[in-house]
Amino acid sequence: MVQLNSSRTPANLSTKLRQFWDISAQKINLIEQGYDPGKGSPVFTIQGRYTTRGWTEWTQGFQYGSTILQFDATDAPEFLTAGRQKTLTAMAPHISHVGVHDHGFNNVSTYGNLLRLMNEGRIPFNEWEKNTYELALKISGAVQANRWTTIKSTSAGTPAGFIHSFNGPHSLFVDTIRSCRSLVVSHLLGHTFQGEGDRVINLLERALLHIRATADYAVYYGEGRDSYDVWGRTAHESIFNVTDGNYRCPNSQQGYTGFSTWTRGLAWAMCGFAEELEALSAISDDELAPLGGRDALEAMMSRAARATCDFYIDNTPTDGVPYWDTGAPNLHKLGDYLNQPANPYNEYEPVDSSAAAIAAQGLLRLGNYLISKAQPVDVEAGQRYWQAGLTVLDTLLSEPYLSTDPAHQGLLLHSVYHRPNGWDYVPDGRSVPCGESSMWGDYHLREVALYLQRIIDNAPYYTFFSQIVNHEQLV
Repeated sequence: MVQLNSSRTPANLSTKLRQFWDISAQKINLIEQGYDPGKGSPVFTIQGRYTTRGWTEWTQGFQYGSTILQFDATDAPEFLTAGRQKTLTAMAPHISHVGVHDHGFNNVSTYGNLLRLMNEGRIPFNEWEKNTYELALKISGAVQANRWTTIKSTSAGTPAGFIHSFNGPHSLFVDTIRSCRSLVVSHLLGHTFQGEGDRVINLLERALLHIRATADYAVYYGEGRDSYDVWGRTAHESIFNVTDGNYRCPNSQQGYTGFSTWTRGLAWAMCGFAEELEALSAISDDELAPLGGRDALEAMMSRAARATCDFYIDNTPTDGVPYWDTGAPNLHKLGDYLNQPANPYNEYEPVDSSAAAIAAQGLLRLGNYLISKAQPVDVEAGQRYWQAGLTVLDTLLSEPYLSTDPAHQGLLLHSVYHRPNGWDYVPDGRSVPCGESSMWGDYHLREVALYLQRIIDNAPYYTFFSQIVNHEQLV
């Protein structure tokens, strides 16, 4: 169980954050100098050097988004120059990529962060540059929304559906909740998405329907759906019959089984629900009323966010770093592993630090959201999540997770990509993967570090939609 320390504050991590951004800069430069972009997007490291892995192109936005976050945190102009140049020269194919469910990863991390910085006055204003970023985000959201499966509704006359994964129209991935932000951004930018016969498709509606489908089918609430129904656990994949729209069963692509919890999928849900809760504040009551109304939507998202964060806290070792799946078959060999710090060098099951980096942001955002509601019951819960998030981040900003080896291209060590497929590097003399990094782990550690850095610096609150709506203007 994650160990909470009520006396820990963001300021307590200031020294670690300064060291972190110095190391982060070194890693970005190391990749730029030593990685051949002709091989494709860097995905994960093998013996400390980034390599690619052909599955889908979902990590390039993290590579170039990292340089933009580095500038945001440090004001070092060379990282802004590199981030702008690489986004404009390399990211265009990702805007129109119809074969992936990853637009919220690739394009919001690049075009979105650049637009946000321009609107904050951190980048000199240029109308055509701003228009370029906005157009990219508008189209990206529409392309993502078009990857749509209609399913059977639980309420007569109410639409239901989801953005399907690259597995096909039957497949809802829990990861994809983070791509809902691409639809929300496109909607907030005023984009009109049209289908056959010029039918206008409501981007906000599709985002909210996908979020609801994820909450209804990917998240469990201890209500007896199956024998493994536990409050807050998640299924990586939910399978539907596309002929009649009925839900069929849970499944997993990267976890151990559909009836266990792949912890990175859990983390995607934690972060996704928390940030979409925040995004509701940027949307008017009039827009939300025909889509269920603010109160009902907040209740649905809050329930899913709390459940997943509770499950993470209860099923993660004391230092906040989880093993790759809560049902991994050899966990029992580790003894009382939930009441001690995680051991990335054990011989039985790997940890996944990238899940921790994603989860930390979800915990902090949910904690901040609930504390801001100023209701005693919400504040108490919010403080619990906030302290858990600080615990996780405090751990990741130190060895053995922070990569201090100047020859290692990765930033966050002990990340795992695809344990069932055996894609991750296992060092000689060991039986499970350890010591390697992933592009999504590195990016999300930078993202949560920036989130906390801005709070420490009393800078504008960092959200994915603040490139469009100033935080002070939120309802």
